[in-house]
Amino acid sequence: MTASISTLPFGPAFAADWENACRDDAELNSLGSRASVAFAVQAGAAAATVEFADGKLLGIRAGADRAAFTLRAPGEVWGRFLQAVPPAPYHHVLAMKMRVPEFSVTGDEQKLLQFAHLVRRSLELARWVANGRVGAALRPDGAVAAPATGSVEPIAGRYAWFEIEGRRHRIYYEQAGRGRDLLFLHTAGSDTRQFHRLMNDAELLRDWRMTAFDLPWHGKSLPPEGGVPGEWSLSTDRYVACIEAAIAGLGLERPVLMGSSMGGQICLEMALRFGDALGGVIACEACDRITGREVPFARHALFNQALAVPEWIYGLMSPTTPRARATEIWWEYSQGGYGVFYGDIEFYAHDWDARERVQRIDTRRCPVIMLTGEYDFSCTPEASRATAARIPGAEFQMMKGLGHFPMTENPEVFLEYLRPALARLVRIESRS
Repeated sequence: MTASISTLPFGPAFAADWENACRDDAELNSLGSRASVAFAVQAGAAAATVEFADGKLLGIRAGADRAAFTLRAPGEVWGRFLQAVPPAPYHHVLAMKMRVPEFSVTGDEQKLLQFAHLVRRSLELARWVANGRVGAALRPDGAVAAPATGSVEPIAGRYAWFEIEGRRHRIYYEQAGRGRDLLFLHTAGSDTRQFHRLMNDAELLRDWRMTAFDLPWHGKSLPPEGGVPGEWSLSTDRYVACIEAAIAGLGLERPVLMGSSMGGQICLEMALRFGDALGGVIACEACDRITGREVPFARHALFNQALAVPEWIYGLMSPTTPRARATEIWWEYSQGGYGVFYGDIEFYAHDWDARERVQRIDTRRCPVIMLTGEYDFSCTPEASRATAARIPGAEFQMMKGLGHFPMTENPEVFLEYLRPALARLVRIESRS
C-alpha cells in the first residue's frame, strides 16, 4: 500500500523503512567509496537528512540541520517523484532541477554533483519504499532474451586510417548485415556499443549494412598523431569532417544516418549540407538549439569524472529502463576518456545553433524523421517537435516511455519506432 504523500519521505515509519532499505542495498554500499556527506530532502516545513560517513550510511533523521545541501520542493512535487513510474520530468533530481520551477537546491550545490551517486540511489530507494517495494528490484527486471552461451554475434570490428582536418586518425568501426547502408552516430562521450543490440536484430541484418564508428578519442579510436590528452573539443565543422571521412573511407553509398543526442543534431546538419548524398536521416533526441546543459564537472579537479558523468547521464534515462540496461549505460559512461564528454558538450550545448538554417533543409532531397523520448529532459519532446515544425516536410514522433538513449535503454521498444521510420525512407527512395 502506498503511503500518503503528506508523510513522505518524513514520517517516522517511512524513514525507518527507508533507512533499512539504504543499509541493505548492495549498490549504495559499493558506490559509497569513503564519501562523507549529509543532504536533506524538504517538502514545506518537513525535512529529513540522509547522512553518510566514510562511505557508510549513518542514518536518516528528521530536520535539515547540518546538511551540506537541501533539495526543496512542495509536497505534490515529491509526490510525483515518488510514484512507482513518475511522470516526466519528475523522475530524477537533476531533471527536476532543470525543468521543474518549484524545485530548488539550497546550500552547497557543488556537493550535489560530487555526491550525485549517493543522492540518486538513496532517493531511488525512497521511491520503492513509498510503493511498498522494499527488497524488490529498484527498476524493472527487464528480462530479455540472451543469446545462448558460446554463440558468436554478427558484428565485426576493424580499424581504418582516416585523415581528418589534416591529421591522421586510427578510427575503430563496426559493421553487421547486408543491403542498404545505415550509419549510426553515437551520443556525447560514448561509442559504438550503444548500437550493438540494433546490429544484432535479425530484420535489420537482413536489409541493412549497419556501420558505427567511434569518434576520435572515443571508445576504441585512438588519439590522433600528436594528440594531447584533454585537447578534444567538438565543433559542427569537425563533426561533419569526421562523418565525411567515415562515409568516404568505408565506401558507404547514400547511407541513411541515424544518431541520438549530438548524433541526432549532426544528422540535421548533414541533411542540410549533403542531402543529395544521403538516403535520409533519423534524428533522435535532437533539436536546433540546446540550452542549460553546462557540464563543468566533467573536466574539473574537484569531481570524479567516472562518477559524475554517468550519474548525470542516469537522469536522462527513462525510469522504465530495465535495470541491467541502465547499469550498462552507466558503466559505459564511467569508462569515458578524460575531458571527452566535456569536449562533446562544447558542440552539443555551445557551438550547435541551427535556428537560422534548419528551415533550409530540403526534405525532398533528404527526408528527415525526428524521434525523441518522453523522458528526455535535455532535448525535450517539445523542443524536437518545434524544430521539426520549422523543417518543411519533416516528421516527428515522441517515443513513449523512452529517454535520451533509446537504442540502448530499451532497444526492443525503440525498434518499434525505428523499423517503420526506415521503411518510410525506403518507400520514399523507391519513388524518387
